[in-house]
Amino acid sequence: MAISWLLLILLALAAIGFFSGRSRALASAGGNARQLHSLPSYYGYNVALTALVPALGVLIVWLLVQPLVVNGTVSGMIPDQAIPDGSDRGLVMSEVRRVADGLDGAVASGALSDAVARDAEADIDTLTAALKDAGQVLTQEITRPVLQAAQSYRSMNAVGEVAMQAVVLLVALLGAAFAYIRTHKEFRARNVVEQGILALLLLAASIAILTTVGIVLSMLFETMNFFQMHSWKDFFFGSTWAPNFRGGSELSILPLLWGTLYISLIALLVAVPIGLFAAIYLSEYASGATRAIAKPLLEILAGIPTIVYGLFALLTVGPALVALFGQGGALGVGWMASSNAVLTAGLVMGIMLIPFVSSLSDDIINAVPQAMRDGSLGLGATHSETVRQVVLPAALPGIVGAILLAASRAIGETMIVVMAAGAIAKFSGNPFEAMTTITTRIVSQLTGDTDFASPETLVAFALGLTLFVITLGLNILALYVVRKYREQYE
Repeated sequence: MAISWLLLILLALAAIGFFSGRSRALASAGGNARQLHSLPSYYGYNVALTALVPALGVLIVWLLVQPLVVNGTVSGMIPDQAIPDGSDRGLVMSEVRRVADGLDGAVASGALSDAVARDAEADIDTLTAALKDAGQVLTQEITRPVLQAAQSYRSMNAVGEVAMQAVVLLVALLGAAFAYIRTHKEFRARNVVEQGILALLLLAASIAILTTVGIVLSMLFETMNFFQMHSWKDFFFGSTWAPNFRGGSELSILPLLWGTLYISLIALLVAVPIGLFAAIYLSEYASGATRAIAKPLLEILAGIPTIVYGLFALLTVGPALVALFGQGGALGVGWMASSNAVLTAGLVMGIMLIPFVSSLSDDIINAVPQAMRDGSLGLGATHSETVRQVVLPAALPGIVGAILLAASRAIGETMIVVMAAGAIAKFSGNPFEAMTTITTRIVSQLTGDTDFASPETLVAFALGLTLFVITLGLNILALYVVRKYREQYE
């Protein structure tokens, strides 16, 4: 039974529970709804939610725990001598899962019988040929220990799936029966349902916090492992970024941090003036019809995927800058040798940030009380003087908050700098040279077959944690500024 069918059955049980609970409540009151403590629908909602919510909770927990249990158990079955030189147990487990998925696909397509797939003594060459005929991808030759581990993996998952379905349905039935039995005309169904909904809302609000805590802890533990292998002094105070998976790496964050901040600065120099001027025009000078058209068009930029901005930088902005500043270009200065440069990434990233600055600044400017404008105009100031000397100073804290939020967005950008900034980690003030950023190096260090026992891979977590701390600080500062603004002008 697939998960989708299980969910449909749970929804059907919840629907049956709703109507049965409602009917039981009315029957206990002799068909007179006025004698009920709550509306009849609340009794139905109580039975439905009591059947559905605990079952869904068990389902989610089971789906999260089962892979961990199965992987841990199967990993322990693999003998040490079955792990090739230069590999580790994690890589072997990846191959085990790949073979297990291949066996599932071959059985589903009919290329292999389930009995053969389960046979621990099956001929490996026959199985390999059957998997390839079924279109399953194998990255290496199947060995007997890997095959047996894959078969155990399939068997445990199959047993776990059946057990999960039985437990989830049992929990749903018990919950529905419990709620149905205690349904009577004096039962305070509305209070119970509202408290249950409140608990669900609290759980939903807690997910973001718990997710953030999980992300921080996962990066923190791996960062601690990295600093056990590599000097923190070299990471924070060194001047060279030169990873080498064969040893002798120099892993300093400073060149990457410089490239990140340099590109972000250029992006803000583009986005802040254009975005702020656009916000002032839309909020203070544009007519209602113009604003209704221009504001949505401007905010379309925020919905464009960053990979599209990267392609725009690679194919349009970079070649245009080379044609202007390159050797033999229009200016004839020969400053720019390649389209991959800090200026290319900064300009395109600035275009991407314009709607962030303009939309937030527009909302902040519109939040300035109209009475302040009327008072300024009543004292004889012109419209432009009112904007410069009254509106903008009043909105300045909120505008600063918008700029800080845009800065944190720029610091965390990846795709644009991957495609437009280059991959050279160095200190340079020349915007026409290629550089790299923290996010680009994180992608590079975690791409391909990585060994998570090496500092060259674990450094990605240290980079990510450092970037997280920087952006978190900017966000906290922005929220503080905006909150102070709201307290002052609302």
